[in-house]
Amino acid sequence: MEIPPWIVLNPDGSYSRAIHPCSLPTADQDSDTPVLTKDLAINDVNKTWARIHIPKEAVLATTGSPVVKLPLVVYFHGSGFVIMSAASTMFHDLCNQVAAHLRAVVVNVEYRLGPEHRLPAAYDDGVEALHWIKSTHDPWLTNFADFSNCYLMGTSAGANLAYQAGLRVSQQLVDLEPLKIRGLILHSLFIGGVVPVESETRLGNFGTLFSKSMSDAMWDLALPVGANRDHEYCNLLMGGSLDGMERIKDVGWRVMVVGRYSDMMIDRQIEFAKTLELKGVECKSFYGDGEHGIEVVDNSKAKELLEEISSFMSWMNKSII
Repeated sequence: MEIPPWIVLNPDGSYSRAIHPCSLPTADQDSDTPVLTKDLAINDVNKTWARIHIPKEAVLATTGSPVVKLPLVVYFHGSGFVIMSAASTMFHDLCNQVAAHLRAVVVNVEYRLGPEHRLPAAYDDGVEALHWIKSTHDPWLTNFADFSNCYLMGTSAGANLAYQAGLRVSQQLVDLEPLKIRGLILHSLFIGGVVPVESETRLGNFGTLFSKSMSDAMWDLALPVGANRDHEYCNLLMGGSLDGMERIKDVGWRVMVVGRYSDMMIDRQIEFAKTLELKGVECKSFYGDGEHGIEVVDNSKAKELLEEISSFMSWMNKSII
């Protein structure tokens, strides 16, 4: 296995990663930030935790007023299951934008990475995070988050994680109560397969944010040892990843798929969304110009994404009887 330049194998067998800019949480209500944040431990052994993002005005408005609970968005960051963090500035900022624009409480989950912790470790952490949310006593969640109006959202690998964690908990939803998932928001879904599709051949070396060589390196480091790109963790139209679509339909979740036409994975993302629809899942898709995950570095694209998510949530709310 070729080790990419942004991850280094140390003599003791551990790995060091390139340092990416990170942001610290800000829980001080006197700060000038419109979104407050704080970190909470989930599993000390696995070193998983969550960063909570909440609109400051929601916290300040509680004095003498009835509390209006906000939608709950559980977010998983991207970067191929190998690098970056919930604290990485690009994902921290996106979660702040989601919290502010959608008036939502965002739980931004830190999960284990490969190759030290290969898949399904990240999926297990996603499931554990959902059970932690339902049982936590943190006041930002218990006082302000509407547990009956929950969405799983992820960017790139995080979208893959949101889907896989959703499949796992869909088998025993009663165990999550009072947490009720209503939909999945899959942004720039990280997906692959052994046989290249047309967009991978055409765009594999085009992206400045993501390329085929980066994708290959990340899958090599994240998938179970010996697995190829048609493993169900990578190719979501294989095995249990495909079979689970029936459960998504049965539990009544709706799915939003967001892709960009200059993303080499766009053909797979479109096929994934079409397959969901063929399986009877109500799916809302949005495709626009730009590269894979462009919204985390381009504010105009981020605004476009937020408007689409807002529309998706409004569509969901119209379905409430």
